[in-house]
Amino acid sequence: MLDCRFVAVCMAVLCMRIENQPAFVLHARNWRETSLLVEVLSLDHGRIGLVARGVQGPKKHLLRAALQPLQHIRLAAVQRGELAQLVSAEALDAAPRLTGDAMLAAFYLNELVLRLAQRQDPQPDLYHLYGQTRARLDSTDSLAWTLRRFERDLLESLGFGFDLAEDSDGMAIDPAARYRLDAEDGPRRLLSDSGRGERSTTATGSALLALAADQQPDADDLASLRLALRSVLSHHLGTRGLKSWEMLGELGRLKQRD
Repeated sequence: MLDCRFVAVCMAVLCMRIENQPAFVLHARNWRETSLLVEVLSLDHGRIGLVARGVQGPKKHLLRAALQPLQHIRLAAVQRGELAQLVSAEALDAAPRLTGDAMLAAFYLNELVLRLAQRQDPQPDLYHLYGQTRARLDSTDSLAWTLRRFERDLLESLGFGFDLAEDSDGMAIDPAARYRLDAEDGPRRLLSDSGRGERSTTATGSALLALAADQQPDADDLASLRLALRSVLSHHLGTRGLKSWEMLGELGRLKQRD
């Protein structure tokens, strides 16, 4: 016969109450006729998958509004298995009203967190990082610089970061050289006889030093960071890329036709 205390502990693990938990909404989609499946990034529990039942009725518009992507909320839920049942949610502020490139950047932000952060793995640093970046998207800050800082800090918070001031051989980064970012070993200096194709996915040494010091580099150096960091992210994402990368690529092609 099973020990009653053992059964009680198992039930507590399988059914955990989450109370007064601040979180950012990453994604929401319709489920069945009146419900939503919602992904949030919470302060104490990391990424949580939620089932929000009965939120499509005429009297539930405030709750639906609180469950839109980018919204900062306070929630209560009951965790049963992989998904938690939402009990209540209220907005803590007004989500930023983003348009154009800023809206695409927000979509990219959310997709990265959804793909790289594991469910129910507490990531308080990532929660605070997301909040800071969300605010920067709604400011006059450079979008490119905002995203490069987020990528750097996301990798660091998930345990994938590396030293940007030294290369993989332990040598100080040379501002005049170019570097490929290896997902495991960090910056690898590019050989002088490397082809143009390889150079296009490398970052300048001065850009890496600026990123390490959290000082925005000039436009050319900043641009060199995009594909270099993408190669690192691609390594951790696996064979399936991001939809936001596809959207940005298509947008770039459309702009070239105009």
